Amino acid sequence: ESEEACGETGRDKASHCFCPKQASEEDSCQPGKTKTAVTMTTSQQPQDRYKAVWIIFFMLGLGTLLPWNFFMTATQYFTNRLDQSQNVSSFAVKLDGDIQASAVPTAPPLERSSLSVIFNNVMTLCAMLPLLLFTCLNSFLHQRIPQAVRILGSLLAILLVFLITAVLVKVPVDALPFFVITMVKIMLINSFGAILQGSLFGLAGLLPASYTTPIMSGQGLAGIFASVAMICAIASGSELAKSAFGYFITACGVIVLTIICYLGLPRLEFYRYYQQLKLEGSGEQETKLDLISKGEEPRAGKEESGVSAPSSQPTNKSHSIRAILKNILVPALSVCFIFTITIGVFPAVTAEVKSSIAGSSAWENYFIPVSCFLTFNVFDWLGRSLTAISMWPGKDSLWLPSLVLARLVFVPLLLLCNVYPRQHLPVFFEHDAWFIIFMAAFAFSNGYLASLCMCFGPKKVKPAEAETAGAIMAFFLCLGLALGAVVSFLFRAIV
Repeated sequence: ESEEACGETGRDKASHCFCPKQASEEDSCQPGKTKTAVTMTTSQQPQDRYKAVWIIFFMLGLGTLLPWNFFMTATQYFTNRLDQSQNVSSFAVKLDGDIQASAVPTAPPLERSSLSVIFNNVMTLCAMLPLLLFTCLNSFLHQRIPQAVRILGSLLAILLVFLITAVLVKVPVDALPFFVITMVKIMLINSFGAILQGSLFGLAGLLPASYTTPIMSGQGLAGIFASVAMICAIASGSELAKSAFGYFITACGVIVLTIICYLGLPRLEFYRYYQQLKLEGSGEQETKLDLISKGEEPRAGKEESGVSAPSSQPTNKSHSIRAILKNILVPALSVCFIFTITIGVFPAVTAEVKSSIAGSSAWENYFIPVSCFLTFNVFDWLGRSLTAISMWPGKDSLWLPSLVLARLVFVPLLLLCNVYPRQHLPVFFEHDAWFIIFMAAFAFSNGYLASLCMCFGPKKVKPAEAETAGAIMAFFLCLGLALGAVVSFLFRAIV
C-alpha cells in the first residue's frame, strides 16, 4: 500500500519521482514526509551524460524495424533476381533447339515470372503472420528467457540472416529455391524482430517515460534509412547485384553497431540506477504509472505484465478484459482497420507501379525507391510526429472512426495507378505525380491516425487498466497487419 501511495503522489507532483525501498522503510511514505523522500530521490538520480542512454535506445529502436524495412525496400532486387533466373532457364532451353539458326543469339526481352508476380504478396504474408504470432507469444517468452538472451539473441539471429542474404547475392540459385529461402529469411527476421521489440519496450519501462521517445523515433526513421540506403546503392552506378551486396552489408554494419550499443548499456550509471530500482522492487510501480499517465507507449505493458509487483497482481486479475475491450473497442478496431488497408496495398500493389515518364532515363531505377518507399516512410514519420503537436480529433469524437473509414478511398486510387502487370482494371492515374500525391496522403494519414488510436486507447480506461488496454491495442495492431497481408492477395488480383 505504501508503494501505491508513493506512486499516486509521484504522479501528482512530478513525472520522474520514485520512492526507493530504503526511503519507504525509513518514513513509510507518510504524507507529511513524501516531499522529503521525493527530494532525496531526485537528488540521488544520476544524469544521462551526453544523452548516451537516449542514443542507445534510439539505435535499439532503429534495429527493431530496420531488418524488415531493408527486405521490403529491396523488392526490386528480389523480383529482378527471380525474373533473371526464369529467363536464363528459358533462354538456355531455347538455345538448345535453335543453336543452328543464328550464330549470335540475342537475349529475349525480360518476362515476369509467376514467382516474381506474387513475391510482394507472399513476402507481406510471411512477414506479418510471424509478427502477430510472436507478439502474442512474447508475454510467455519473457517469463522463461532472460532479457539479455532475448535481445542479444534476436540481434545476432537477425545479423546472421543478413550475412546469409549478402552471401547469396554472389551465389547463383535457381528461382524456386531462391524464393523459398527468401521467404524463410523474412519469417525469421520478423519473428526475432517481434521478440526484440517486446523486450525493448519492457526495458524502456524501467526508465522515465521520455525514454520511449527515442525508440519510437528510431522505428520511424528505420524505413527512411533503408530507403536512402537503397537510393545510395543505386546511385553508386554499380550493377544491381553489386548494389544489393553493399546494401545488405550496410544493414549488417548497423546491426553490429546496435549490438555494441546494447553491450555498452550496463556500463552507464544512469541505466544502472534504474536497473537497481527494479532489483530492489521499488520504483517499478511508479515507472508504470508514469508511462500510463503520459500515455506515450502502451506497448510497454506487454513486457512488464509478467514482472509487475506482487501487490498489483490481485488488481490485474480483477480487471475484466471484456469490460476493457468494450471501452476501447472503437480505437482498437480503428487501428486494426488502418493497418489492414495500409498493408493491403503497401508494398504488394504500390511496389508494382511503373513510371510513365521515365522512358530509358535513370528515373526508372529510382522511381520505386523514391516514389513508393521513401515517400511513404517520410510522410508516415511526419504523421506520427504531428501527434506531439495536435491530437485532433478527440478520443470520443466520431470524426476519428470516420476518418479511418475514409482511408478506404486510397484503395481504388492506388489500384487505378500505373500498376503492372494488370489484367482487369484500366489505368486512370497514369502520370507519376498522381502516384506520389496519393502515396504522400496515404502515408501521412496512416502515421497520424494510427498514432492517435494507440494513444487514445489506454486513455479511455482507468489508469490501473491502461496496461491491459495497451496490450489489447498492440494485439489489434498486429491483427491489422496480418489481415492486410491476406487482403493484399485480393487487391493484387483485382488489378
